[in-house]
Amino acid sequence: MRGLPAPLAALVDHFATLPGIGSKSALRIVLNLLQRPADDAQGLANAIAALHQRVGFCPTCGCFSESDHCAICDDPRRDQGLLCVVEQPVDVLMIERSGFQGCYHVLHGRLSPIDGIGPEQLTLDRLQRRIAGGAIHELVLATSATVDGEATAFYIARNLAVDGLTVSRIARGVPEGGELEYIDEFTLSRALEQRTPW
Repeated sequence: MRGLPAPLAALVDHFATLPGIGSKSALRIVLNLLQRPADDAQGLANAIAALHQRVGFCPTCGCFSESDHCAICDDPRRDQGLLCVVEQPVDVLMIERSGFQGCYHVLHGRLSPIDGIGPEQLTLDRLQRRIAGGAIHELVLATSATVDGEATAFYIARNLAVDGLTVSRIARGVPEGGELEYIDEFTLSRALEQRTPW
């Protein structure tokens, strides 16, 4: 940005590369940091530096981990045979809020031929090995409701299912507390298709 000292401009450029943050928001963040005590800025810098040093991905499920395995995979109270397949690690955080007591498998993406993302770019080979181990009794497909998410769920159900394995898909439909007049027809159609006895 014109008129900014080089260190400020460099930091604004870095923040502006983050999702959801444009150049104006980045400038506000940087100016706020400049007005704070130097210890606050140093604390932020230390937290950012530690991110790649201390956080990785679990080799079993692909979720965030600070050690060899994540806390979910190491929890003996979890149903190790109930496996929820999600696209990204952040999806695990959302599903955890629901009280789900199984384990997870993170694909780190979804099939998208137009973007050049095929089965080889996802962790489907690791998922197949987990299924082949025989300990999984149900696979819950929790991919997004987009065309690519649906294609990914269909691919997994069609190509990775084995005898004795139940494959289910999370339901789609009207959100809790939602007004019908504001629901689009596709969502309403899915809700009617997936209706349950009451």
